[in-house]
Amino acid sequence: MAAARSRERRLAELTVDEFLASGFESGSGSESESEGAAGAETRRDPDGPGGAPSASQHKGYASEHKDQLSRLKLRDPEFYKFLQENDQSLLNFSESDSSEDEGQQPHSLPETLEEASEEGDEDEDGVSRGLKGKKRDSVPVTLAMVERWKHASKHLTPRLFHEVVQALRAAVATAQGDQEGAEASKFQVTDSAVFNALVSFCIRDLLGCLQKLLFGKAPKGSSRVQQPSSSPLWGKLRLDVKAYLGSVIQLVACVAETTVAAALLQHVGNSVPYFLTFPRQCRMLLKRMVTLWSTGEETLRVLAFLVLSRVCRHKKDTFLSPVLKQMYITYVRNCKFTSPSALPLINFMQRTLTELLALDTGVAYQHAFLYIRQLAVHLRNAMTTRRKETYQSVYNWQFVHCLRLWCHVLSTMCPSEALQPLIYPLAQVVIGCIKLVPTARYYPLRMHCVRALTLLSERTGVFIPVLPFVLEVFQQVDFNRRPGRMSSKPINFAVVLKLSKVNLQEKAYRDGLLEQLYDLTLEYLHSQAHTIAFPELALPAVLQLKSFLRECKVANYCRQMRQLLEKVQENADHICSRRQRASFGVSSQQAVDAWEKQTREEGTPLTKYYSQWRKLRDREIQLEISGKEQLEDLDFPKIKRPKLGDKKDEDRVEFKDLFDLDSDEDGTTDFSERGMPGSSGAQQRAEDEDEDGSSSSEASHLEDGGPDAEAGLVPLELWLLAQGPEDELQDLQLSEEED
Repeated sequence: MAAARSRERRLAELTVDEFLASGFESGSGSESESEGAAGAETRRDPDGPGGAPSASQHKGYASEHKDQLSRLKLRDPEFYKFLQENDQSLLNFSESDSSEDEGQQPHSLPETLEEASEEGDEDEDGVSRGLKGKKRDSVPVTLAMVERWKHASKHLTPRLFHEVVQALRAAVATAQGDQEGAEASKFQVTDSAVFNALVSFCIRDLLGCLQKLLFGKAPKGSSRVQQPSSSPLWGKLRLDVKAYLGSVIQLVACVAETTVAAALLQHVGNSVPYFLTFPRQCRMLLKRMVTLWSTGEETLRVLAFLVLSRVCRHKKDTFLSPVLKQMYITYVRNCKFTSPSALPLINFMQRTLTELLALDTGVAYQHAFLYIRQLAVHLRNAMTTRRKETYQSVYNWQFVHCLRLWCHVLSTMCPSEALQPLIYPLAQVVIGCIKLVPTARYYPLRMHCVRALTLLSERTGVFIPVLPFVLEVFQQVDFNRRPGRMSSKPINFAVVLKLSKVNLQEKAYRDGLLEQLYDLTLEYLHSQAHTIAFPELALPAVLQLKSFLRECKVANYCRQMRQLLEKVQENADHICSRRQRASFGVSSQQAVDAWEKQTREEGTPLTKYYSQWRKLRDREIQLEISGKEQLEDLDFPKIKRPKLGDKKDEDRVEFKDLFDLDSDEDGTTDFSERGMPGSSGAQQRAEDEDEDGSSSSEASHLEDGGPDAEAGLVPLELWLLAQGPEDELQDLQLSEEED
């Protein structure tokens, strides 16, 4: 009794959770401990000697459990209400429910537990996967299935879209050689025709059907891009769209055919709104597009840049700065070597990178300031240390192309208040690069820097003293000196930074150098041809050209420079005549600007000449870049040198009588008579001429005035003399005297 009372006190002290966890035992004192122990043993071992519990016992358990639930309603009404809302089956317990499992074996744990599904939540039927049963076999995709999906896509459903995405994932896994991914997929794509049909269907039709499913028909005349996340069906399609975009990125990486890759990039460009919804997939896409922009085929480069531009225009704050940084690093990496074939690609990267920088002047200033300062640091180290290693850090293609890039950026984005402060430091870096090693071997590098400064000065309107670096070369090079050696082809200064000592002795070096000086002088003076101070600005050039014409003795060089001098003087006279009619003073900056603008619009003699010269020069540059010679367009006659075998065949045809040897004497060919009139026909003609006493052949030989004619030898005697004794076969012995 004492034990029963202590047990009642313990039950009274229990909370609701502890009471429910204790098995709903009533703890009444009427039950004896023996009966409780027996009942517990019976419940604990139903398959023991006593056998399975009877139906009456099951009904007792059911009624007892029902009474416990009714008491729970009084003790904890909140928990009872929770059970009513979430689990009615537990409260609607009946006595028949407990008898359904009668006679069934108790549950036993399996020997091995099943692994959880990798796909996660639900399969295509919407049923929770949880733990996978047996490994299901992959369904092979056929052309009939693809055609069926294509026809059904006109009325696309989320279930159909899910199946197509799963098939595409299997196709991409097979193309990448991912065996595990292909085995884990529901579908299997092994046939190349099925792969092509599936990819073609996804690229051409699937995106339009998905757009129609999300938004219906797009309103006419609406140019605004609709966000996929605004659709009410986006929650059902989100995971499938994410998987589809990931498969498309992987497919872009593994496709090698240019036409297929181009169609795929066009599809990616149309799918940009979907990529913007998923930041991770968008970053993966941008990384892949930067790679194609720098290393792909020409068409793929353009399409990749269009994708980059579209993404950066919609998400400037998020993606513009990282994309610009990655593109600049890639640009520098690809400029390490420059050749005629690589130069157009480098120029393409310059123009496209400038276009992206122009999207936001604030971001452009940050990148330009950082990288121009980096170039200045390299130049300062080279100027202070004066070592070969530091010189090489400046005098290389990467440094020069970076200078050209930032000159192109500042000249293109001008006028810009944000970038205006960067013009002066950039010009100082370029001028310092020219003055670092001012020797003749680095004249090509000087030409590249002068062109960059000319472009920067012309577009920004800032005066930069470029002309002295060009005129200095006229004083340092002796163009009258005879060349030390001849060269087979001209030097392409566009793809050269440094000349060798052998190049400095060639005639092609001086020809190319003078042509470069002509181009640079004309380009810079053309950029200043409309200014009111042109006569004073061009005076040093006029004096230097006159001095060159007095000293130079090479007619071709003098002809070019005399033509340039005449055009410069003509333009200076034109500006002076217009300037004399001006009614404003020099201090009136506004009036000077208006006068220069009007002069530029009307044109000057130098600008008219430059426009014609530029067309011809561009054509020559294109030929040089493409690796063609300028003389290829001219139709010169070609000397066809016949091969040795062809010549022998022609000789046999022409002198076939010489090879018709007499086979009556012996049945073998007599090679000793090769090339001699040893045929029977020749002998017969010689005998006839001798018997008839004809002197026609003798007269012909006498007329030739040869030694045989002077000796009075007839053709037969000549032939017998040339034939000599019969040949004897001997062992071949070689000596140094033989050829």
